Amino acid sequence: MQNSEDRLYGLIAQRLLPDANKAEIDQRIWDLFGEEWCVMMTDLAGFSRRVAEYGIIHFLQTIYESKRLLLHVIEQHEGFLLKTDGDSFLVIFRKPQKALQCAMIMQQTLIPYNAAKVEQEKVHLCVGLGFGRILRVGNAEVFGAEVNAACKLGEDTAKQGETLVTSAFKEACADFAGLSYKQIAHTPAGVDAAYQVILN
Repeated sequence: MQNSEDRLYGLIAQRLLPDANKAEIDQRIWDLFGEEWCVMMTDLAGFSRRVAEYGIIHFLQTIYESKRLLLHVIEQHEGFLLKTDGDSFLVIFRKPQKALQCAMIMQQTLIPYNAAKVEQEKVHLCVGLGFGRILRVGNAEVFGAEVNAACKLGEDTAKQGETLVTSAFKEACADFAGLSYKQIAHTPAGVDAAYQVILN
């Protein structure tokens, strides 16, 4: 039996054939791999600049500290860590409310930690959150518009200490107590609207 990735790319190969029924193949792919998830992408603000200034050992130290401080928070909120890439985490959650609570606690965890550190040793977190139907392939790969949006918000748009969410995520967590949403002025390409989470 083929594994998930082989099965997906086998269908992609069929889709490339001249007489392929692309709509039918696309439906098969979504039937096989389509699932509803919340996607979280995290990034560390100013990380590349500090690596250039302080070197690779500092890079490893910061990665170690971010994992030590934050991975248990993800686990406590029923998140699944799919992969780490340098200073970034890609995480999925079944419930967007859990993801939002997790993001808030991750940010709050870093406040006292950073208060006791010199600037070059602080861990400044950026978070992007999306929610919707995506393709989940195996235990490490996810694809979809909300995946792309969460990555752009977390890695490219959010400033230090910010949590940004897509409109779909905002709608799913509209009744979350103790916070509000502020639409950001500059939305990245491919994202219909994005909002900063504000603690009340």
